[in-house]
Amino acid sequence: MRCKAETKNGLNCKNRALQSSSFCSVHSDRLDVDGLGDALIGAAIGHAILPGLGGIVGGAVAGRFSGKVIREKRTVKKRVFVSFDFDNDRRLKDFIIGQSKLPDSPFEVVDHSLKEAAPERDWEAKANTAIKRSDIVIVMVGPKTHVAHGVLKEVRMARNANKHIVQVIGYKNGDYTAVPGAGRLYRWNWENLKSLLN
Repeated sequence: MRCKAETKNGLNCKNRALQSSSFCSVHSDRLDVDGLGDALIGAAIGHAILPGLGGIVGGAVAGRFSGKVIREKRTVKKRVFVSFDFDNDRRLKDFIIGQSKLPDSPFEVVDHSLKEAAPERDWEAKANTAIKRSDIVIVMVGPKTHVAHGVLKEVRMARNANKHIVQVIGYKNGDYTAVPGAGRLYRWNWENLKSLLN
């Protein structure tokens, strides 16, 4: 689970939370309001069932634990915008959409690249809106993605919107060039993808 603190810039912290907390080691001094509320409710219930200090303490521990379990179960999936070379790599979009539908997938695809040369004159505005709605932008990298005008524009939009960008090599074999300004290039495998998006 990710730390639920915000950084000084107002962005979500990317660190993993400590095992017994909702915050990472950097933000461990923050008050966990959810956990405190769970403990208080549990303590009240525990005292009603078993009056005295034992019921209060036992109820508080049970309330904190059950609240955390419930929150983890309802964790919202990351909303992903998929950028890809529309003219050469359309099938990569289908592959990533397929993976988003797996039961243990930590993400859902909210939108994907629009063809730059499409009859719609406002494709850039539509892409920009879709990118702003997403939590993260995944660039699916093929042989010519690094020079695809639409992808380069989408990466600029994502950077302007302060969106986290991840580049993933879409094919098994070959030598691929990273898209400029889109961060590190990763191999596409399920474990990699899950850890990048958690």
